[in-house]
Amino acid sequence: MATDVLMPQMGESIAEGTIVKWLKQVGDSVQRDEPLLEISTDKVDAEIPSPSAGVLIEILAKEGDTVLVNAVIARLGAAGEAGAGAPAPAAPAPEPVPAPTPAPAPAAPAAPAPPAAPAAPAAPAPPAAPAAPAVPAAATGESRKVRSSPLVRNIAREHGVNLEEVAGTGIGGRITKDDILGFIDHRKGAAPAPAPVAPVVPVVPVVPAAPSAPAPVASAPPPLPPPAGVTGDRIHIEQMSVMRRKIAEHMIHSRRTSAHVTTFFEVDFTNIARLRDRAKKSFEERNGTKLTFMPFIIKAVVDGLKAHPIVNASLDGDNIVYKHDINIGMAVALDWGLIVPVIKQADTLSLVGLARSTQDLANRARNKQLKPDEVAGGTFSITNFGLYGGFTASPIINQPQLAILGIGGIHKKPWVIETPDGDAIAIRHIGVLSLSFDHRIIDGAAADQFMADIKKTLETTDFSSVL
Repeated sequence: MATDVLMPQMGESIAEGTIVKWLKQVGDSVQRDEPLLEISTDKVDAEIPSPSAGVLIEILAKEGDTVLVNAVIARLGAAGEAGAGAPAPAAPAPEPVPAPTPAPAPAAPAAPAPPAAPAAPAAPAPPAAPAAPAVPAAATGESRKVRSSPLVRNIAREHGVNLEEVAGTGIGGRITKDDILGFIDHRKGAAPAPAPVAPVVPVVPVVPAAPSAPAPVASAPPPLPPPAGVTGDRIHIEQMSVMRRKIAEHMIHSRRTSAHVTTFFEVDFTNIARLRDRAKKSFEERNGTKLTFMPFIIKAVVDGLKAHPIVNASLDGDNIVYKHDINIGMAVALDWGLIVPVIKQADTLSLVGLARSTQDLANRARNKQLKPDEVAGGTFSITNFGLYGGFTASPIINQPQLAILGIGGIHKKPWVIETPDGDAIAIRHIGVLSLSFDHRIIDGAAADQFMADIKKTLETTDFSSVL
């Protein structure tokens, strides 16, 4: 009897997953718990093991398809069983729909979409007219139950949009980020449309410009054609991966959501650097993990978050949510993107425990072995751009958190220090820490006090007693 392979639930808020790669093909034998395919979600990329031993007799969703959680994506059976092997056509549906949605909004006056023009004068509410017919079939049939992600609901809340007015193009009528942004852009573009007399004026300057030859130039900006003087064999084009698209969406969403401000602090890491030089060999022998600067910094951050709980909070509408747990997200660079595994309840871990956790999570992130709950629930994030010598940068906040700490490279520098005999110049290990914070909630003074506490902890604490 055939065994169904389902799209797994990869986290509490995850409703769908994208199939990145099938590791087995129809007819291949597979053992129980042997990796069967790779999937990607908003939170994590992961290898999915086979639920049982057998032969892969049918693949119902091909690579690149986005499938709802618990949907059947393949079937396993005994050797000799036959299967159709035809991929499910449901997932590609979202692709063609988003393209026409944004297009009519900006191009409406230029009449590239003739049906849209008559619709505006016919109905008193132009935004509603085009949006409703966009995907009525997919959206109806569930008593108009709105299906959307927290990100979409947040955008709708910020722009005062009723999600019941937005046609969803995702699986099962789910409202995607492109749907809500397209609706908002369409509404903005449709605002001047109700006055049919006025459009005659703006159209006049546009019409002469179009026939004169700028028209082809206007269609050239899309990055599809190569630049002038560059032949087709001098460029290389590849489609963004699922993870890269998700990163892009999250970065833009964060910039639109938070009022980013960054403060920078120079920190003297000399005492920690000397301690590492003395203890790193014995530390690794005793604990089986390397001693880096990261656990010291996380320890200082944890102490700072305890003293300044606003930095560990998040915003939900008009409510500030203070978190009792301190869960530190740690950005890990991958060959194919970026992921932020979370050290849960970091305030309960010793310096040794933090060192083990950071190395373990980083290693498993690079090997695609993270579990869904290990990339969720973060309350504060840290990113290390000094790994390759970067001096400093302004990191982007990991939503819905309110702040993120950036670690610059730690380098030897001539530094003025105070001695009993007066000021002197010495060679010190100096690094720059940067804090990007959401100025809607965190004031500059609070951010600087938080950073000043971190600086003091790193410069004055004797960590030798806790190694």
